[in-house]
Amino acid sequence: MTPQKAPMNFVENLRRSARQYTGYTRPACDKEQAVPRCELAVVTCMDARIDVYALLGLEERQAHVIRNAGGVVTADVRRSLTVSQRELRTRRILLIHHTCCGLKGGDDDEFKDRIEREVGMRPEWALEAFTDEAEDVRQSARRIAADPFIPHKNEIYGFVLDVDARELRPVDLDVRRRDEVPVG
Repeated sequence: MTPQKAPMNFVENLRRSARQYTGYTRPACDKEQAVPRCELAVVTCMDARIDVYALLGLEERQAHVIRNAGGVVTADVRRSLTVSQRELRTRRILLIHHTCCGLKGGDDDEFKDRIEREVGMRPEWALEAFTDEAEDVRQSARRIAADPFIPHKNEIYGFVLDVDARELRPVDLDVRRRDEVPVG
């Protein structure tokens, strides 16, 4: 199977937008520009319906936004948080999961079985499906708390975004449980 080429007008539109982008100031490689002004890193789902900056009333350069399917705190998310804190001075972590997430109620084994039948190999990673958004946020917070490489853990905030009500519901995070081993 060979990758398909993107239609030229699609690629040209992307390139035109990049030329018009004004987010970088001179000198563009100044590391200070990458430091979030709110000392905030947000971990959330990749769902295209969620505009994180608009949702939180943030502007560019105020936060790092780390996204993946389900907003799962995986090894790569922990790596990104470690870099964010140790190299770019973030101190606060905001975890946002949401209602109507495609991973809610999913079945890891069924998903992996389907992929294995299709491509002949089983994924080594977990789907990380869940049944309760708030408990999944708490699990994410516990994974961060247990990670020895993430230095700043005093300000971890958890929310579930109710997409129908357009409301961020706070989640009580009990990160005192240190026995959960980070996975993913």
